[in-house]
Amino acid sequence: MSSEPEALSRQVVIVGGGSAGITVAASLLKKQPSLDVAIVEPSENHYYQPAFTLVGGGTYDPAKTGRPLRSVLPKGATWIQAAVASFDPDGDAVRLDDGRILRYVCLVVAPGIKLDWGRVEGLAETLGQNGVCSNYSPDTVSYTWECLKQFRGGNAIFTQPPPPLKCAGAPQKIAYLAADHLRREGLKDKSTLKFYSGGGALFSVPDFVPPLERVAQAHGVEIILSHDLVAVDGHRRVATFATAGADGKTRHVEQPYDLLHVTPHQRAPDVVRNSPLADAAGWVEVDKATTQHVRYPNVFSLGDASSLPTSKTAAAVRKQAPVTVKNLLARLAGQTLTARYDGYTSCPLVTAYGKVMVAEFIYDGVVTPTLPLDPFKESRFYWVVKKHLLPSFYWGAMLKGKAPDIAHKPLNNASQ
Repeated sequence: MSSEPEALSRQVVIVGGGSAGITVAASLLKKQPSLDVAIVEPSENHYYQPAFTLVGGGTYDPAKTGRPLRSVLPKGATWIQAAVASFDPDGDAVRLDDGRILRYVCLVVAPGIKLDWGRVEGLAETLGQNGVCSNYSPDTVSYTWECLKQFRGGNAIFTQPPPPLKCAGAPQKIAYLAADHLRREGLKDKSTLKFYSGGGALFSVPDFVPPLERVAQAHGVEIILSHDLVAVDGHRRVATFATAGADGKTRHVEQPYDLLHVTPHQRAPDVVRNSPLADAAGWVEVDKATTQHVRYPNVFSLGDASSLPTSKTAAAVRKQAPVTVKNLLARLAGQTLTARYDGYTSCPLVTAYGKVMVAEFIYDGVVTPTLPLDPFKESRFYWVVKKHLLPSFYWGAMLKGKAPDIAHKPLNNASQ
């Protein structure tokens, strides 16, 4: 004799307890405290991931990057500690991994992005040992600094997969910090630093490529494009890259290393990819201006799992969240959706200890600075912002749904 799984019902269901999910929940409840909001998230902890670069560079306490999820949940939200097993947008429901059915009036899909460690042969087996490190996980980031402290010269390799990936500037940030650290330790002349990117450009916005190339050159970091990491042999300390030869055929290049910082390949979570919500690439298919799903009007998505054609950063979420909240409330009230997201995102590019270049841009790669400073020059002021001000802003304002809107405007005659 079979029984139907337990059914729950909430006015607004938010899938994901990361930056996007918590910010949207807090903002919704700040505007309408009576809303019945549930957050579906299996994890116990919440992390401020933008600080992972600084942890890997030995200049930020890893303990300060994480907090118990319960401590950052907005008052009035219900935490359902489970994972989503499947989406049923036609039935206005999600199925949880414990078998329960969760029904909704409106749904916000923000489960983040999947780090595909298994995509590179041998990586999972050697990560965290044999000089193989990564800033992309709270479980591995501290080992990056251990590797840098123990490094006494030789080949240091830093990798970046082809897009998509969250915080696409992060893979090169740690390369610059490593170069600066080795310079300070008197090891620069004993070291060879190489940055391998699976993409065809150093950065997605062309205006920032020349200044970043100058940074890399000043540090002695060799940039090697269109080389995708496909295998790691931790015992032999050899990394293998795939690249296209002159004949168009794929060839493999082996590179010995003494230190290897890996940025994992990334993709949409499987539960999203295999759902009716996904586009052809696997992301939640939303209108790029309203964040509303193109086929299911009571579904919204923002953050890393969405199809929004911009960089996947917390700064992007900061601008996407108010749009999602305003439009979701309009949907609940039967009103026209009027809020618009222009694609704004920001990437504080750490170029050395005490130096940061801030890349701010909107759709189509249009550079849009917030402050009247040259966006193509390194700044100590932005280092203070990155290390000290933004974490406080994140925990104390953004996650509490009270982040003020900060104006940005297109830069005329962008110059590098």
